[in-house]
Amino acid sequence: MWRFPEIVGSAMATGREIPLQPAPVPGSEREALPGPSPPGPRRGRTWVLAGAAVLAVVAAAVIVQRRLARASAVPDGLIQVNGRIEGDPVIISGKLPGRIAVLAAREGDAVRAGQLLVRLEDDTARARLDETRAAEQAAWARVAAATAELEVLRRSAPISTDAAEASLAAARSSLEKARASAEQAARERERARRLREGGAMDPQASERLEVAARVAHREEQRTRAEAARAARQLADARLGPTRVRAQEEQVRVLEAVARQAAAQLAQAQVALDDLAIVSPASGTVTTRYVEAGEVVAAGAPLLEVVDLDRLYLKCFVPEKDIGRVRLGIPARVFTDAFPDAPYPAEVRFIASRAEFTPKEVQTPDERARLVYAVKLYLVRNPRHELTPGLSADALIRWKEGVPWGKPRW
Repeated sequence: MWRFPEIVGSAMATGREIPLQPAPVPGSEREALPGPSPPGPRRGRTWVLAGAAVLAVVAAAVIVQRRLARASAVPDGLIQVNGRIEGDPVIISGKLPGRIAVLAAREGDAVRAGQLLVRLEDDTARARLDETRAAEQAAWARVAAATAELEVLRRSAPISTDAAEASLAAARSSLEKARASAEQAARERERARRLREGGAMDPQASERLEVAARVAHREEQRTRAEAARAARQLADARLGPTRVRAQEEQVRVLEAVARQAAAQLAQAQVALDDLAIVSPASGTVTTRYVEAGEVVAAGAPLLEVVDLDRLYLKCFVPEKDIGRVRLGIPARVFTDAFPDAPYPAEVRFIASRAEFTPKEVQTPDERARLVYAVKLYLVRNPRHELTPGLSADALIRWKEGVPWGKPRW
């Protein structure tokens, strides 16, 4: 008879092949007869069928043993998952087109936030910056001149008004005197004319009075003109406040022009600064897309930076287990490169919608089923030995107090 228990146990324990020879049956003629006997056709077929049955039993036992071992490998309270380590990449690109003059970082370089990574040729931008700087300086110089003139107007307007009022008063006084002198001269001339007609005055004396009357009349006209001019000067001086307000408006206009020039200068400075492309975050350069000397377009990717201190394992949890996963529960990540050094992690993202298992993810159950994407953020990556793209397994502990183990598939 066949010793199935012994054969199967020996095969499962040692992993050796099972001999397909039957054990001798006690008391049979085959045991008593020495030497081999040629098997017949029916006897050979029986051996083949028996061997196939033994192999089937061994395969079933091995499958059962593996399933039991796998089930016992992850105790209740742990969920085993796998996936790839990923990071949040930052694609470095420029706002302006140009030729790469300096490429200051390559793959594997650690960079800091604000560190120069790429510089584009900036000769044209620097010339534009110098032009706008000169224009801004000229604009503010005009503002300074207009402001000084405004200050002069503010101080001189009252003085001019007082002087014009004094001049007008003096001119009017002179006009009154000249008018009185002219009237007196006119009366004397008229009296001299009557006396001369009566023969009581010398003609020469009469002529002198006539000349004096004409001179007095001209003096009256002159002083009248001066009084009129003084009145006009006073009216002009009284326009001082209006001139001050107009100059103030002129200063404001010039200041606006100067601010516009300053904005153009700032714009030129920004254009120059945009040609120096710096890292927006600290991390490690994982991908380089360009070489020095290349002409790149605006927005073209230049480098990719990933913060190796903020990596996570993106895995997929079956639908039947997703209800046990909560934000903030601990996890451990195991990699093939460091199998004995698990990395502590924490659940910080759980997808709100289910999806079918991605093809690149291997799970112990059927692949065509609904799963939820979960991100396990690494608590630390001190030596930056973990990088994006590594495959890893993980255990998620949803029940407190359950001892950690190692993942097994």
